[in-house]
Amino acid sequence: MTKLIRTPNRNLSSLQQEIDRLFEGFFPTRSSDEDASRYASMWSPRTDLIETPEAYRIELDVPGMNRDDIHISYQDDRLTVSGERAHEAREENEERVRVERTFGNFFRSFTLPSTVSAEQISAQHENGVLTITVPKAEESKPRRIEIK
Repeated sequence: MTKLIRTPNRNLSSLQQEIDRLFEGFFPTRSSDEDASRYASMWSPRTDLIETPEAYRIELDVPGMNRDDIHISYQDDRLTVSGERAHEAREENEERVRVERTFGNFFRSFTLPSTVSAEQISAQHENGVLTITVPKAEESKPRRIEIK
């Protein structure tokens, strides 16, 4: 019988370096503000979609954004939310050791049933959460049918 000897962390550091190199191509890190604006990334806010008997509710996490930075449109059964989170200016005497927050443009699109009341779509922005309420049309709401 062959005895296998396991050597922990044998190639772990070279594997980690290879993974870092691979992801550097997708998510570049730069230290200067000029490079940061050049390498602004697309990001996508975390989203919850809730359905009630009366409406659909879409909640998007958009921390650090003003409502003027967000655009919402509805056309051909498609609700589109887009915007831009600007990169924060860096002070002259500070160096960012780690940057995990994303910035740049985002774009989310949701296909909704044609049985919504498009004229009554509303949006509210509070505490970093954008809530879009899409009411259902009267004819699409469930109704109870009485047996005679």
